[in-house]
Amino acid sequence: MFDLILFLILLALGFGFGQYLEKRHYKSILKREDQLRHIPAIATKYLPAEFLPCTTTVVAGNVVISIDFFKKFVSGLRAIVGGRVSSYETLIDRARREALLRMKEQAVKQGANYVFNVKMETSSISKGRRDSIGSVEVLAYGTAIKTVDC
Repeated sequence: MFDLILFLILLALGFGFGQYLEKRHYKSILKREDQLRHIPAIATKYLPAEFLPCTTTVVAGNVVISIDFFKKFVSGLRAIVGGRVSSYETLIDRARREALLRMKEQAVKQGANYVFNVKMETSSISKGRRDSIGSVEVLAYGTAIKTVDC
C-alpha cells in the first residue's frame, strides 16, 4: 500500500512540476517569438532579385526536450488502448518553436535581415529502448541573408 501511495505522490508531483515548467517555457517562447517577428523565416530556396546583392551564411538552432514522468506514464497507458498522444504533441510543438527561435537568434547576431531555405529535422533520442528518457531533438537550419544597402 505504501508503494502505491508513493507512486501516486510522485505521479502528482511530476504532473504539477511538468505543467509549471511547460507553461513557463511557452511564456518564454511567446515573448521571444514576438521579439524576433521582424526576422522572416522563409522556406523557399530561391532569393528574389530585390534581395541581391547580399551576404549569406548558414544559421542553425538545435534543441533537445525531454518529457516529464507524468506524460511518459500517460503515454504508456495510451499505447495500450491506442489513439492520439497529445502530451507528446506539446513536446514536439515546443521543440520545433524553440529550434526556430534559436536559429533566428543566431541570424540576428550575424546581422541578418531574413532567413531563407529554412529546413527542419526531428529525431527521437534513444528510440526503441525501454529505459529511454523520452526526448525529442529538433534542428532548424537555413541561410541567413544580410542585404547590402546600395
